[in-house]
Amino acid sequence: MTEGRNYRLVHGGGDEDQIPHVLVVGGGYLGMYTAKRLEKQLGPGEARITIVDPNSYMTYQPFLPEIAAGSISPRHVVVPLRDVFDRVRVLTGRVIHVDHANRSVDFEPVVGEPRRIAYDHIVMAAGAVSRTLPIPGLAEWGIGIKTVEEAVYLRNHVLDQLNIADSTDDPEIRRKALNFVFVGGGFAGAEAIAELEDLARDATRIYSSIDVDDLNFYLVEAADKILPEVGPDVGERTLNQLKRRGIDVRLSTFLESAVDQRIKLSDGAEFDAGTLVWTAGVKPSPVVQAGDLPLGPKGHIDTSEYLTVNGVENAFAGGDNAQVPDGKGGFYPPNAQNAVRQAPVLADNVIAALRGREMTPYVHGNLGAVAGLGLHKGAAQLFGRIKLTGRLAWYAHRAYHLYAVPTFNRKARVLADWIVGFILRRDYAALPEMQEPRQAFEEAAKPQVENGQLLRRVS
Repeated sequence: MTEGRNYRLVHGGGDEDQIPHVLVVGGGYLGMYTAKRLEKQLGPGEARITIVDPNSYMTYQPFLPEIAAGSISPRHVVVPLRDVFDRVRVLTGRVIHVDHANRSVDFEPVVGEPRRIAYDHIVMAAGAVSRTLPIPGLAEWGIGIKTVEEAVYLRNHVLDQLNIADSTDDPEIRRKALNFVFVGGGFAGAEAIAELEDLARDATRIYSSIDVDDLNFYLVEAADKILPEVGPDVGERTLNQLKRRGIDVRLSTFLESAVDQRIKLSDGAEFDAGTLVWTAGVKPSPVVQAGDLPLGPKGHIDTSEYLTVNGVENAFAGGDNAQVPDGKGGFYPPNAQNAVRQAPVLADNVIAALRGREMTPYVHGNLGAVAGLGLHKGAAQLFGRIKLTGRLAWYAHRAYHLYAVPTFNRKARVLADWIVGFILRRDYAALPEMQEPRQAFEEAAKPQVENGQLLRRVS
């Protein structure tokens, strides 16, 4: 690492060192929109703005279950960061250490040695990652649904399990392939299992040996209810809806082991499953632990109602990696609704700090929650009074997220996907080989025939 090296955003003369540097860590919804508003409101001479993220794009995460179901193209829910900005410098890589006492971070690019970047103001918008537990076999066989890559993988994987089941005479292999386990009954788990069950159910029409009754979907939830975000009434109706679809919902149940894809549950159930999806919570991005910013009891950045970091100056945070007080003794939930509304407040407070003006507290009344549960199925609670399930809730889900997905370009593409899906039958093509694109080339470079017989592939 090069000690003391400052990355300069503006090139040319020496005056750029006198311009305050705002560093945004994280290019998700909150980070992207905060940087965009800063760019719009601040003149070139007021601030230099840099955004750092491991990906070169922002992902609209609420659409990940629909990507997994094939209702939306993966490219249509990601926004290239460099296409959004005019004066913001985008760095693709990771912040591996935050030294706020010295106003600098250590940045690790995708290729090359880490270097140090100095800043005057920092915005922590690094988001969250899946929160896992030390369950035997989980790390080896489980997968989350926090990224677009995971969503694409799940679609290909679920359809490939149907291919495996349809192509074997071994009942154990077939049974394992048709067992799908999802752990976590919150938004991510309920939407994921509902969308993928809907996909698999529809896909059985093209498989001669697989019937809907052959599919076994399990939703494992440690609490005694699912979808707490939509309230007890809608949650109970959703639970009954999932059960009517044949989904086996296990409440007050834990995953105890998944060694060699052998699922063991706390209620005594034990079976093999070719699919294990883990959605049992999230935790702040590890970068918040890699530094000297104050943290709360659960590892989130300790943030005030002004979205400033408590106990330090010139540091701001919001979204999934922060605990933002709601004025009622608790904290705002880390969901897309709050990220959408925190971004302008956060940006305006950074501007206020730069201009020496008074900051604005973040105050937001919950508008409700919407969930998509497959084609024409959903659950919603709006404004605390309106409770919907079924088709009306599905319309509410799509309407809200079409409004919230960034840029007109992406809105139009998502809407086009939905219109095509309404007109044409769902696409069931599975491309599992995309996970290892060099496999075919590597096999071609090796001997493939021995004693007049094709050698067996080793997966």
